Amino acid sequence: MPGAAVVFGTTDTSRIEAPVTAKTYFMCVFAAFGGVFFGYDTGWMGGVLGMPYFIQMYTHKPYPSGFFDAAHLPADFSLPAWEKSLMTSILSAGNFFGALIAGDVADVVGRRPTIIMGCVVFAIGCILEIAPQDVLACFVIGRLVAGAGVGFISTVIILYMSEIAPKKVRGALVSGYQFCITIGILLANCVVYATQDRLDTGSYRIPIGVQFLWAIILGGGLLFLPESPRYWANKGDIEKAIVALARVRDQPRDSDFVRDELAEIIANLEFEKAHVPQTSYVGSWLACFKGSLFDGSSNIRRTIVGTGLQCAQQFTGINFIFYFGTSFFQTLGTISNPFLISLITTLVNVLLTPISFYIIERLGRRRILLLGGSSMVVCQFIVAIIGTAVPHATIPGGNPRAVKAEIAFICLNIASFATTWGPAAWVVVGEMFPLPIRSRGVGMSTASNWFWNCIISVITPYFVSADKLNLGPKVFFIWGSTAVLSTLFAYFFVSETKGLSLEQVDQMLRETSPRTSSGWKPHTTWAAEQGKEDGGEKVIEEKESGTGTPQEI
Repeated sequence: MPGAAVVFGTTDTSRIEAPVTAKTYFMCVFAAFGGVFFGYDTGWMGGVLGMPYFIQMYTHKPYPSGFFDAAHLPADFSLPAWEKSLMTSILSAGNFFGALIAGDVADVVGRRPTIIMGCVVFAIGCILEIAPQDVLACFVIGRLVAGAGVGFISTVIILYMSEIAPKKVRGALVSGYQFCITIGILLANCVVYATQDRLDTGSYRIPIGVQFLWAIILGGGLLFLPESPRYWANKGDIEKAIVALARVRDQPRDSDFVRDELAEIIANLEFEKAHVPQTSYVGSWLACFKGSLFDGSSNIRRTIVGTGLQCAQQFTGINFIFYFGTSFFQTLGTISNPFLISLITTLVNVLLTPISFYIIERLGRRRILLLGGSSMVVCQFIVAIIGTAVPHATIPGGNPRAVKAEIAFICLNIASFATTWGPAAWVVVGEMFPLPIRSRGVGMSTASNWFWNCIISVITPYFVSADKLNLGPKVFFIWGSTAVLSTLFAYFFVSETKGLSLEQVDQMLRETSPRTSSGWKPHTTWAAEQGKEDGGEKVIEEKESGTGTPQEI
C-alpha cells in the first residue's frame, strides 16, 4: 500500500497507531462515565446509614430528646453493626457475581450490549430499593441486584476502554474511569448532605432515585458508540473489525494506520490462540490458569497479578472512609458536622484524581503504585498514632487539635490514593491480559475487587462500632499494615506497561521481569515475528481468506 505507516519486520513499532483525535478522546471519556455508577452507589450508603429517619425506620427507636439535626445524633441512636454490615456488603456481593458473569456475556454479545444490559439490571435493583418502606429484605435484595448491574458495568467499561483507547494516552483515559468514580462519590455525598435532615422517605429515596439518570445517560449514549474492534477480531469478523477500528481511530477505513494496527492485533491473537486453544466453555476458563507461576507472561501469573492487584487496592483501606466515614467522624466527638467532613474528604478525592492523568503517563504505572502506597502507609500510621497518643474520645469536650490533625492526614491519605492506586490498579488490569482471555481475566480481577470490598464491608463495622471493638482511630493501624502488604505486592509483581500497545504488553511480559520492565522498549511486531514482513495488508488478507496459520516464535 502506498504511504504505509509501518513495514512489519522493522523496529519502527511506534508508527502503527494513528494520531489521537478529539473524536477518539470523546468516545473514551464518555465510556468512562460508567465510573459514576460505581462511585455514586458506593457514596450514598455511608451517609444514609447516619440519617435519623432511616435509623428510626429500621430500629423503631423514638427520636432522641433534644434532637434537631442529623449532625448531632447521640452515639446510641444508630443502626446495629450487623445491619450496617449487611446493607453495605450486600452490594459488593452482587458486584462480585455480576463481574464474573460479565466477561462471558461480553465475549458472546459484545462489550457495548453488555454494558447496556448492566444499566437495565441496575435500574431494576434501584426500584427494589426504593419501592417498599421498612422492608429490610426487599432493600437488601435491591442492593444485591443493583450490585450485579454495577458489576457488569465496572468490568466491561474497563475492558472496552482499554481496547479502544490509543496506547499513547490509554493510561490517562482509563484513569478517567477512576475520576468518574470520584465524581460519583462526590455527587452522592452532595445529595445526601441535602437530604440528611428530612424526616420522611425522601431522605433516602432521593439519593437512590437520582441513579436512574446515570443509567439513562450511559445506556442511551452507548447506542451510538462503536463496538470494540478487538471483539470483532476475536470473533473472526475482519470487516466489522476494520469498520470499528476506523471509527475509534477517526480514520478512513482504508487508512494505512487502520490496516497496520489491525494486522498487529490479528497476528498477536493468532499466536495466543495457537498457544492457548479454547475448545470448550470450561476450557476457556481453565486457560486463565495455564502456565507457570514463575513465568511473567503465563496466563496464571497474569491472573494472579490482576486479582491480587485489585485485592491490594481494597486493602489500602480507602473504602473505610467512603463507606463508614460519616459514622467514624461521628465518634470523634468534636466535629460539628460529620456529613460536611465526609463531603470534604470526597471533594479531596475528586480534585486530586486528575493529577493522575499526567503522572500515570509521565512516571508510569509501577512507580506511582510504589510512591502512593508508601505515602498511604505513612499517613495511616500517623492517624493511628495520634488517636492512640491523644485519646480524645475519653477527654471531656474532646481534643479538637488531635481531631484536626487526624482529618488532615486522612485527607493526605485520600490524595495519595486518588493520584496513584485509585486509577493505576484499573489501568494495569485493563492492559495485562491477552485477547483470548481478556474478558475473563478482567472479569475475575474486577470480581476480586468486589469480593474483598465485600469482606471489608462486613468486618469493618465491628472494628469501629461502640458496642463491638470500638477501635476508633486505632483502626488505621490495621489499614496501615495492609497498605504495606499492598505496596510490597506492587513491587514484586506489577510490570510497567506505560506507552505500550496491548500487543506490545504481551511481548514485554515474555521478555522481562517486573523490576526490570521499566527499561523495556518494543523492538519488533507480532506480524514481523510471524514472517509477515511485507506489511499489514497480507495479514488481513490471509485472515479474511482463512489461509493464515499461526506460527510459534
